[in-house]
Amino acid sequence: MRFGPVPLDDALGGIVAHAVRRDGLLLKKGTRIGAAEIAALAAAGLDSVTVAMAEPGDVGEDEAAARIAAAVAGAGLRIDPAFTGRANLFAAAAGVLVVAQAGIDGINRIDEAITFATLPAFAAVEAGEMVATVKIIPYAVAGARVAEAVAAGPLVRVAPFVRRRIAVISTLLPGLADKVVDKTLRVTADRLAPAGAQIVADRRIPHDPAALAAVIAEVRPLADLILVFGASAIADRRDVIPAALEAAGGHVEHLGMPVDPGNLLMIGALDGVPVIGAPGCARSPKENGFDWVLMRLLAGLAVTKQDVTGMGVGGLLMEIVSRPQPRAGDVEDSPAPRIAAIVLAAGRSTRMGGPNKLLAEIGGKPLVRHAVEAASGAGPADILVVTGHQEAAVRAALSGLPVRFVHNPDFAAGLSTSLKAGIAALGEAIDGVVVLLGDMPRISPALVARLAAAFAPEEGRHIVVPVADGRRGNPVLWGRRFFPELTRVTGDQGGRAVLAGAPEAIAEVPAEEDDVHLDLDTPDALAAAGGRPAP
Repeated sequence: MRFGPVPLDDALGGIVAHAVRRDGLLLKKGTRIGAAEIAALAAAGLDSVTVAMAEPGDVGEDEAAARIAAAVAGAGLRIDPAFTGRANLFAAAAGVLVVAQAGIDGINRIDEAITFATLPAFAAVEAGEMVATVKIIPYAVAGARVAEAVAAGPLVRVAPFVRRRIAVISTLLPGLADKVVDKTLRVTADRLAPAGAQIVADRRIPHDPAALAAVIAEVRPLADLILVFGASAIADRRDVIPAALEAAGGHVEHLGMPVDPGNLLMIGALDGVPVIGAPGCARSPKENGFDWVLMRLLAGLAVTKQDVTGMGVGGLLMEIVSRPQPRAGDVEDSPAPRIAAIVLAAGRSTRMGGPNKLLAEIGGKPLVRHAVEAASGAGPADILVVTGHQEAAVRAALSGLPVRFVHNPDFAAGLSTSLKAGIAALGEAIDGVVVLLGDMPRISPALVARLAAAFAPEEGRHIVVPVADGRRGNPVLWGRRFFPELTRVTGDQGGRAVLAGAPEAIAEVPAEEDDVHLDLDTPDALAAAGGRPAP
């Protein structure tokens, strides 16, 4: 293809390379020049125009893109008509994208005029999702180069999801709450849904090789894929899950993977049915190495030892909350975490019907003072009280206590604004913070101290919550790693959504009494607790 300015007499059949605007004339880029265009250019006083001019044997951009796209497209794809030198390829059904990287690289090295791009190899795709595109850079390309690209043949396809019946086995140990297993089942069901797969068997058994081997054998005829969530991480090929698989007559293909999070994954099979020993991070909905293996298996693709060990490049996915130490390096002899307390005392008490509930009294003492004394008795490094509504009265109610006050002028916009104000006022040396609600007078210093004692970021315990009667309550201790997420919360929800997204980071502490759910929002609730409105 020739490119450049030519006299008007030589421009016939060329393509306008740059838009021409002059004396009311507009010729858009890409316009093919005919006799009328030449006359218009001459009338505008031009004697030349920059064009792209095909040479013998050249193929126009749209035709070239269409030919190459048709050649490289394998099963499970559809192709849109080429336009402006681009032909896009779409998944015809949900599945996993399979690409031949060497062949794709080869096409991109034929000529700089020809480009071919795809989504990452083994990406899970939905029906109708664009998965690849062929783009011709100039307006035409040599026919011989197009023929060379076409000769490469199919290089990309979508393997549709075919494994639909999933058995989930959860092993149990003392201390593993039922709700953790229930949440794991919900997260897993959500993971499977885009593939059209569902859980057909849910088995919960002791963390014991013999018991697990029996259940693996039991669910084998029911399932196309078996997932095992262990109460304890797999530490060795002789550990419970791999030992149970082999005892059931199966084999372990590979243990461990160079994807983080996801290192402690096991993959094996029993009589042709894949068995995955899931890593702990698979309990979280966030992407991890488990997803990489799961999606391939759901699409009926083999996942071998060689496949797994080839996942290292790009396998560093994200910093995860359960990691004992930051990637920057381990710190020996780390000092004890510095824990602060934030007492939220800015609300308007709208459900109380008028009086400020934080100033109501139980045992002759304002509710907010009870909350601050609970924090103070646990010996935190710092106590911040976030004020808003009736700031002066709240300050007076806390006279003599060792606190810092932070005023939240946006308190009417919801609890989240007070949480944000409190976190912003914490010092850089603070490792975690207990967030107390000012209207919970039965919280004890001992409970706050137990929350602090259970906080261990180096062991993956970044959030600590109290539990009574099987339900989580307040206050909650948050590690610094979650401060940014807490400051993005809006409205009156507090940290509930953040908790839901980080199940692997949460430690639970039993509350001796069910005081972690007692907040006094109404006059009736206050009276039932033996309190009275503010004098």
